[in-house]
Amino acid sequence: MKIIIITVIVLTIFSFAYPAAMALTTPMDVLPQQSSQTPSDEPDSSTQPQDDTASEDSSASSSQTGGDAQAAVKPDESIMIKVLKSDGNVYDMTMRDYLISVVAAEMPVSFEPEALKAQAVAARTYTLYNMLVSPSHENADVCTDYACCKAYIEIDELKTQWGGKYEEYIKKIDDAVSSTDGKYMSYNNEIVLAVFHSSSAGRTENAEEVWNTGKPYLVSVDSPETADIVPNFKTTVTVTHKEFVDTVKAAYPEAYFGDDITAWVGETVNTPSGRVDHITIGGIDIEGTKLRDMFDLRSAYFSLDLNSLDATFTVTGYGHGVGMSQYGANVLALEGKNYEEILKWYYTGVELRDDAELFE
Repeated sequence: MKIIIITVIVLTIFSFAYPAAMALTTPMDVLPQQSSQTPSDEPDSSTQPQDDTASEDSSASSSQTGGDAQAAVKPDESIMIKVLKSDGNVYDMTMRDYLISVVAAEMPVSFEPEALKAQAVAARTYTLYNMLVSPSHENADVCTDYACCKAYIEIDELKTQWGGKYEEYIKKIDDAVSSTDGKYMSYNNEIVLAVFHSSSAGRTENAEEVWNTGKPYLVSVDSPETADIVPNFKTTVTVTHKEFVDTVKAAYPEAYFGDDITAWVGETVNTPSGRVDHITIGGIDIEGTKLRDMFDLRSAYFSLDLNSLDATFTVTGYGHGVGMSQYGANVLALEGKNYEEILKWYYTGVELRDDAELFE
C-alpha cells in the first residue's frame, strides 16, 4: 500500500482564543482555525459522546467495522494523519479510520444515509483544512477534543454503546465514509472551512455575524428542521435576579442595575437570521454570542423575559448556526436530496473534488 505522509505547512493562521465554532460556550471575534459542533458545537445529547479513554489499537480495521478489505487502495486509506488523543499521545491513523470515529460521534446513526454521507464529507474537508491550511497542533494534525477539532469516539466504546447493533450500525457509518471516499469541498480551488452545527431556527447564520469575519460560502440559508423532529429544539434557562445581575457584572463591572427592574433590559437587535446581534443590559450593549456564553445558552437565537421574580431566556436551536445544520441535513435527506445536494445547500458555491489531487 502506498502511504502518503502529510507534511504540515502553515499556509494561513487565524488568531483565536478558543474554538467556539465547535464549542457551545465561548464566542469568538474571528473565524476559527477549526469549526462545529463544529466543526463542530458540543455534540448534541442525541449523538455519541466523545470517549475519554483512548484504545491502544486506535484504528478501526476492516475486521472491526465488518467491511471487507478493498483490492484497490482508496484515498482515505492512503492518507495518514496524526491524531492527538485524550491520553496525551499522538497516534498515526488512516483518514478512513479517523472519520469513522468522528462521524459516529458527531451525528446520530439513526440519521438518513445521505445525511451521514454529507457529515463524512464535511468532517473530511474540515480535517484537510486543519492539516493543510490552518494547523493548530505542533505535533499532530487533529485532536479528539470536540472543543478544538471534532468529536471522536473509540471503536471499543461504540461496541459497548451499540451492543448487539454494533455490526449493523458500524456498517452504516463505514458506508457513509467509504461511499464518499476522498471527497472534499472547495471554493475557488481552496479547501473550505466546513463548520457545522446541530440545528437552526429556520435559517443558518452568516459567518461574520458570529466571528466578525465572513466566508463567501458560509452565508445564511433556509434550514428546514422544526421542533417536531429536533430534541430540545426549544429550551429555557431561568435565573434569579441576583444570578442575572452577578453574571452580567462579572463580565461588565460598569453595568448599572437600579431599583427599577423594567429598566435593566433595553433594546434587542437581531441579525437577519433572527439571532441576537446585541442586547442592552444594565446600560451596556452585549453581543448575543457573548450572552450565550455567559448564561450557557444552546444558541444565540433567544428572547429574554425579565419579570418581578427572575429572568428567563427562551432559546431555539443548538449551536453557532454557521454552515451545515445536522438536523436540517437529515430533513433534506428525507426529502430525497443526496449528499452533494445537501452540502451545496448549506455551503454556497462550493464544488466537490477528490483529495488525491492535494497530494500529487
